[in-house]
Amino acid sequence: MGGSQVYLKEGEVFSLDDMMKAVVVHSANDASVAVAEYVAGSTDSFVVMMNQQAAAIGMKDSHYYSVSGLPPAKGESADVASAYDQAILARALLKYPDVTRWSSIDTAPFRAGTFVLRNTNHMVRTFPGCDGLKTGFYDKAGFNVVATAKRNDLRLIAVVLGSGHKLTNFKEASEMLSQGFLNYEMHQVAKKGAPIAQSVAVTGADTASIKPVWGGDAGVFIKHGDASSAIKVGYNLPASIAAPVKAGQQIGTANVTASGKPVATIALLAPSDVAKSTSLTKRLFSIF
Repeated sequence: MGGSQVYLKEGEVFSLDDMMKAVVVHSANDASVAVAEYVAGSTDSFVVMMNQQAAAIGMKDSHYYSVSGLPPAKGESADVASAYDQAILARALLKYPDVTRWSSIDTAPFRAGTFVLRNTNHMVRTFPGCDGLKTGFYDKAGFNVVATAKRNDLRLIAVVLGSGHKLTNFKEASEMLSQGFLNYEMHQVAKKGAPIAQSVAVTGADTASIKPVWGGDAGVFIKHGDASSAIKVGYNLPASIAAPVKAGQQIGTANVTASGKPVATIALLAPSDVAKSTSLTKRLFSIF
């Protein structure tokens, strides 16, 4: 293999976790091949999987021909990607906590400490909150980085492709992330389990009404200061529900919009069990 390596030898055995550290931290091309062969049986089969997954998550301008991203040999095609597609891929990867566990590592021992993995993404050492994701380089492609950082409840992704000079990619990604944190916020609209302000009447029960609770969290990515005017919440709730009611039962939904555009639809749930009334009079009156 060319490029960065951990110099795997025939017969050596490593955990998949160590192999992924070698790939993500050290950009080890030989480890990328080893993982691809382990998962799919061959690098060709793994490339098919890569392209299928890329299409499934909406990467429209990318196509993979290799598992390593090394320059193509004579007669081979080069891997291609757009910055927007790289951001889509980063967002998908961030759903898996192991990815940032690996990509946030500065240095790590390998092969019983005889080899040290050092993160090729300088930003994990220089940019506060940065915990990933990945660098890439060869002459024609230039210096590239997909960087992500999290501060408080806000995570941002920056992509820089094709920088002509080493470290320029990190400088430009850092500037983009800094501007993002300076000008934007993740405004929390709903917290799972918290009651809403509106009540729903309950018929046939000793409890007259309940306040539904949010079934999930909801946040809106918005410019600082725009929350009060831009974010709206609309409730879709019945005038009443009949007992018995089970805790966690869906009562309705809430629609969150920002500047008139839909952001999220969150289920509204019953906060607790509500039994039927034991009073015959109450049960009869609730019918009418």
